[in-house]
Formats: sequence, structure tokens, C-alpha cells
Amino acid sequence: MTNPSLSVRPAAECRYDVVALGEVMLRLDPGERRVRNARRFDVWEGGGEYNVARGLRRCFGLRGAIVTALANNDVGRLVEDLMLAGGLDTSWVQWCDFDGIGRQVRNGLNFTERGFGVRGALGVSDRGHTAASQMRPEDVDWEALFSGGARWLHTGGIFAALSESTAEVAEVAMAAARKHGTVVSYDLNYRPSLWKGIGGVERAREVNRRLARHVDVMIGNEEDFTASLGFEVEGVSEDLRDLDTGAFRAMIERVSGEYGNFQVIATTLRGVQTATVNDWGAIAWSRAEGFAEATHRPGLEILDRVGGGDSFASGLAYGLMELDSLAEAVQYGAAHGALAMTTPGDTTTATLAEVAKLAGGGSARVDR
Repeated sequence: MTNPSLSVRPAAECRYDVVALGEVMLRLDPGERRVRNARRFDVWEGGGEYNVARGLRRCFGLRGAIVTALANNDVGRLVEDLMLAGGLDTSWVQWCDFDGIGRQVRNGLNFTERGFGVRGALGVSDRGHTAASQMRPEDVDWEALFSGGARWLHTGGIFAALSESTAEVAEVAMAAARKHGTVVSYDLNYRPSLWKGIGGVERAREVNRRLARHVDVMIGNEEDFTASLGFEVEGVSEDLRDLDTGAFRAMIERVSGEYGNFQVIATTLRGVQTATVNDWGAIAWSRAEGFAEATHRPGLEILDRVGGGDSFASGLAYGLMELDSLAEAVQYGAAHGALAMTTPGDTTTATLAEVAKLAGGGSARVDR
């Protein structure tokens, strides 16, 4: 199948369908309890960029690899074990010598509450001085990676915010990918906690605007495009409950005019009624096909919102690689994001059949 919105290299020519570049942390989940008084945690692996490639592997059956760095200790090896279960090639992981206590290098921890009702989700990251944050462009042989064939590279604003050097790593990787005909997608993923100590919104815009010049598929939500690129979504309520698609279409038209290299722009539409009830939808645009909008799901019941946007991105990428139209791609993205939020953890447990069923209008009636 050939999607008119994007020219993607044939799978037969490539070693990988997708490569992700980003930090992978250990997520500690207290379940129904609070972080502040938990006595036990479930552990998962997770990272904004990694989750997309893992979803493409586990749900959609595509071949993927992860480029990241970990401190070589038992916590790092636990993250590796979880990544191996996710099915990605870990041969591009950079292992850093551990000094015994993490004075020089360590692995990132992410304590995350799911929230419930009027109590919102809460993320507490412990990720200073991590191995991934200290990556440098010369750590990876980008020519070897992309000359071997990769259809898609995914990275984003979380990795770019970790340090001065990670933004440089992202830029070098994106340039190398495009040199070899690899599609580059980027999720803006603005996180105030990552930018507040290094220049705030102004620095976020400076970095993301520079990296945006290397992007083919730009992904974000209403806050991301405003904070990371400086494009306001006019007419949106302050609490982000009233998400008018017309306002988003107008914003996307302005973005596409500013960045002529963007072939596809996509945004999720999330209105938070409570932590466990969200309005959920998505809209996408391409130069070839114009606008397409996913089925809007008001009052969607969710268990764990973390990773919903990443699963949208992986469903969208699958559609752009394997389906016939942008309309199908955005439906698969929104359906995959909705399903991912019904289970705990950052990463998807959905199947391609489940995504196809929901994208096609299927219900939640029991299958047996």
C-alpha cells in the first residue's frame, strides 16, 4: 500500500521499520495508591520516544530499534530486560560505566500516579545526570545505522530537553536519517519540569524551532504547539475542556505555512473532565490530502492516561507506512491511543485487530 501523504521507503529495502531516539526510564507505579504513602510499586519501562517504537513493534508487528544510553548496573539491566520484552533491537543502546553510587551517571526513575476522579495524574521524575542526558552526537555511528536502512526515525522534545548535548544528538540523527531517505517524526511533548531550570518556554522554543527544520511529521497537542513553537490556538478555553477543531485547523494552517518541510501535522484533542473521564479525539493534515479528523470520543473512560499520546503517534505512523490514506492513519492513531489508556503502564497491550475494530466503529461488546 502507498499512502499519498508521505513517501516512505519500501520495507524490503530496510533493516528497520522504525528507530526511536530517546531516554528510557524505569516507571514506578503505586497502582491505586499515592506515591507519597505507597509500600509497593509495579515497574514498567517507558519513555516518550521509546513508547512509539515499542507500540509499532508489539501492536502493529513492525521491526524496531531503540537508541538510548543506560548506566551499566542492575537497574539499567532491569530496564534492558523490560525493553527486550517489548521486542525492540537493543544493540544500539550505549552502556556507561557505573561509579557505584550515581555520582557521575545513573538511570532515570519516573514515579507516576494514574489519578482518579477529581485527583489528577501525577508524575515525579528523578532523572538528573542520567546516561541518556549525557549522550553526545559522536556516541552513535549514525551512518551505519541509517545506511543499513530505516523507514522511520522518531524522536521528540523530551529527549531534546534533557541537556544541551541531547538536542545536538537529535539534530545530527535527524539530519543523517533524512540523508538516507528516512522519514523523521517528532513529538513536541512539552514538559514544563524539563525546561524550567534551563530557560523555560523561551529556551524550549529556541531548541524546538531549530529541530523542526528537520521534521517530516510533526506531532503535538494544544499546549505543545503553543509552548514549543509559539503558535497559539485561538478560542480554546483556559482549562482546555472546550477543544474546537476549527481553531486547531487554523493553527495547523499557520504552522504548515511557516514550516514548508512538514508533510504531515497531527494533534490529539484531549478534554479532561476528570482523571478517569476524558474527551478524546485527533486531527491531522497533510500537504497531499488536507485535513482528516478521527472519531471524537466524548466521555472516554480511561485507567491510565500516560502514554496515550505516544500510542496515538505509533498508530498514526503505522497508518502512514501501511494504509491508504491520512483518514485511516488518524483513525488508527486515535483508536490505539484510546485502547492504550485502558491498561496500566506507559506502553500498549492492544492488538492490531483491536485497533482495526475500534477504528472501524466497533464496540466494547464481549468477544468470546
